[in-house]
Amino acid sequence: MNPVIPRKSKSTKPNPEFDSHLYKMRHLVENLFARLKHFRGIATRFEKLACNFKAMVYIACSMIWIKVGK
Repeated sequence: MNPVIPRKSKSTKPNPEFDSHLYKMRHLVENLFARLKHFRGIATRFEKLACNFKAMVYIACSMIWIKVGK
């Protein structure tokens, strides 16, 4: 795996391995995890069974997608 983080704007060294599209996708995924942490049941994992936890993650993702959640 290669890091997808860009160099600072003041840097004089080139960054040939930087891919802006991958960086945008990485940012979206990180934002999703940050929003999922706003749901208390997911952040603290109240559900003991994996299938119940997975259902809660699906519900939270659905709420984020339709912008109902926090």
